[in-house]
Amino acid sequence: MAEILNTMDCWQEVNGDIIIDLPGDFDIKANLGYLERNKNECMFEVENEIITRVIVVGDTRTLVQIHVNKRNQMIVQFLKDSRPLRQSDREEVVRYIREWFDFDRDLTPFYEMAKADPLLKGPIQEFSGLRLIGVPDLFEALCWGILGQQINLAFAYTLKRQFVEKFGDSIEWNGKKYWIFPSFEQIAKLTPEDLTDIKMTFKKSEYIIGIAQLMVSGELSKEKLLRMGSLNEAEKSLVKIRGIGPWTANYVLMRCLRYTSAFPIDDVGLHNAIKHLTGSDKKPVREELFNLSLRWEKWQAYATFYLWRVLY
Repeated sequence: MAEILNTMDCWQEVNGDIIIDLPGDFDIKANLGYLERNKNECMFEVENEIITRVIVVGDTRTLVQIHVNKRNQMIVQFLKDSRPLRQSDREEVVRYIREWFDFDRDLTPFYEMAKADPLLKGPIQEFSGLRLIGVPDLFEALCWGILGQQINLAFAYTLKRQFVEKFGDSIEWNGKKYWIFPSFEQIAKLTPEDLTDIKMTFKKSEYIIGIAQLMVSGELSKEKLLRMGSLNEAEKSLVKIRGIGPWTANYVLMRCLRYTSAFPIDDVGLHNAIKHLTGSDKKPVREELFNLSLRWEKWQAYATFYLWRVLY
């Protein structure tokens, strides 16, 4: 896994707001471009370069607004009296945001590699400053991966919204609802028939409920997967679970467990981006993709994420 920097001390509190110092290569516009790519997103709102969302810390639900000032600092403001009283909880909010934007990773080696790569040199110029935006919650990441199987991105967003609005909770502020992803404890109690209003397959409903039940029992957790210590071990553990194949496993390894070597080799969006950039009339074959992954060693996840941005 690429190097993680210890930067949890690079923040302060001023008049109740949190101020996070950002990496020099971070560009908020590049990241907002990704966050705004689908208007059907239900887990946060972006308006006038301000992100509004709920961040859950233990039993505490905080509604925050996030923006970046001209000094390249991220300002986190708590809305609706939701500022956590305990400093440890506020630290968890900072930790969540840092993980969401992958702030604590040194991207210098990735950019050096990508500058010399025929496929990546264009995307890293166009989207310079983009971070691999994550899904820190394991259950949410697994659900999003399963919802997205074998369908286009627009329909996946529709399914996610239906799922969240039916089973999730929300905080209302200024006449709008800001949603909280359903907990695995809640979903574990359901049957596939409870999900029939959502236009997903019966199998996907079974998969999501089964994963929720594994998390309730403690057999599956983010901590357990991270303790495995290697991408291969974590991938093997994930693909043993019903409904999780190599694509979903690598999606979760990229966006939740933060393995920069994760590579969803069968991803249609990745294939389409490569086809577009090479001007080919055919999608790349598996051998070509494997050779590319060797070229991008240790940074396959970031390479994939930047290539996704070419088309999405």
